[in-house]
Amino acid sequence: MTAASRLRWTDALLLIGGYVALDWMSFFHPLHGSYITPWNPAPALALVFMLRYGWKAALPLALAVLLAEIWVRSLPAALPASVAIAAMLMLGYGAIGGILRRRIGGLGIFSDRSGMLQWSGIVVAGTLLTSLCFVLALVGLDLVPAAGWREAVSHYWIGDGVGILVSMPLLWMLFDEHGRVRLLAAVKRPDTLGYVLAAIAALWVVVGLGAESDFKHFYLLFLPIIWAAAREGLVGAVLSAAVIQVGIIVVVHLQGFSAVTVLEIQVVTVVLVLAGFFIGVVVDEQQRISAELRHTLRLAAAGEMAGALAHELNQPITALSAYGSACEELLARGETGDRLKTTIRLMVAESYRAAEVVRRLRDFFRAGTTRLEPVSLQQLLAAATGAFARRAASAGVKLTLGAIPDGVLMADRPQLEVVLRNLLANAFDAVSEQAEGKRTVSLTAVLEGDDRVCIKVEDSGPGLSSSAVARLFEPFNSSKSSGLGLGLAISRAIAEAHGGNLWAEVADSGVFRLVLPFEGTPANA
Repeated sequence: MTAASRLRWTDALLLIGGYVALDWMSFFHPLHGSYITPWNPAPALALVFMLRYGWKAALPLALAVLLAEIWVRSLPAALPASVAIAAMLMLGYGAIGGILRRRIGGLGIFSDRSGMLQWSGIVVAGTLLTSLCFVLALVGLDLVPAAGWREAVSHYWIGDGVGILVSMPLLWMLFDEHGRVRLLAAVKRPDTLGYVLAAIAALWVVVGLGAESDFKHFYLLFLPIIWAAAREGLVGAVLSAAVIQVGIIVVVHLQGFSAVTVLEIQVVTVVLVLAGFFIGVVVDEQQRISAELRHTLRLAAAGEMAGALAHELNQPITALSAYGSACEELLARGETGDRLKTTIRLMVAESYRAAEVVRRLRDFFRAGTTRLEPVSLQQLLAAATGAFARRAASAGVKLTLGAIPDGVLMADRPQLEVVLRNLLANAFDAVSEQAEGKRTVSLTAVLEGDDRVCIKVEDSGPGLSSSAVARLFEPFNSSKSSGLGLGLAISRAIAEAHGGNLWAEVADSGVFRLVLPFEGTPANA
């Protein structure tokens, strides 16, 4: 449970003033005198404060309820009875807020579907119990006829329940810094004006044209709120719901609908609004998951980049070390002529090569860009198998490189090195459980037409089932206990960025095929 914030005197004044103002705004069609109205958003503000400040807000809340009785309702009961009623409502709303804090944790109340479901259920059950106690107290004070207590409970429950369910998410966001930022950003978007106008138009049809046919066109109000929720998540749904609720109340005042009609409209409204809220929460969850997935993919890409850099930088760094040692030896001999200058130029060239490798891999893993240039297919595959020669010898794996067509790929070499290293590493892992003498990995390439080449990596491992192949390239799907399941997803992305494709076959042994555009021209042409 989140710790309650410190309640300042300005916060207490805001609670008192806001509660009284909301109670005054919603005071219409009172049932049995002055207490029960079909819409009561003031308790939503009470719950927001109870959630944020805990029982520290109890005394200001009780004072707010009492002042509303005096100013809005002209104190229909004696002062001691009004004080008791205010204390009872404070305890009821405080209990609802306390349960919400314990079950949902306060600050995460509207962050996911579970929180939204629990909030809705607690509010519905809590307002029912509070309404029952409140109405029975009014019956005991002879402020409500004993014969009409059921009607009074249902009306008060609908008024409080609809007021809280419709208004609380908006009030919660207004009192939360992050929520205010989201609301402000949503208001500035062009889409917001569109669904606000759509909500106004739907309201006009429903309460204007539709009022003559018992509001049979009420379903039109689902369109703007679903549009808003799908586009902007919960923030959009909250803004659209506020426009719809305020519009309904304005129309009720202007057209003088009966109390029964207003209650019926409110019941349908709460269903409409909750549907929009749940859609908005689902959209928010999907956006969070998408953001987390992108972040994880960036981290995985960084790991792949590190491996690619280690492999690609090995040769230039080794060459730099050798050239540096040669320069030292030449200087020790007193050599200052062409041989020393040539060696220094070679060192500079290798440093440029290392820098280019780093830049091009960084560009792909950060922005997905590729820099295509002619790459000899034979040299590329020979380098890939050569990098695994030592591992093959130590693991007892027979690594073979088959016949390779003579020609070039238009490709980004460091990126294709990442793909081939992933495929060969997976092949080595697949054959690790095979008996000695049965561990084989082969790399071959065949032409497919005049402008495509198919590179095949085959191993003597157990192969893949159809279900495994179907999920193989999904992110986070890995058969290795220590694997993230992102290597093949990234490899396919690289292949597709080159205009090719990468897939696995259902077979008794492991088979991966990488198809790429192929120039079919010798590299030295």
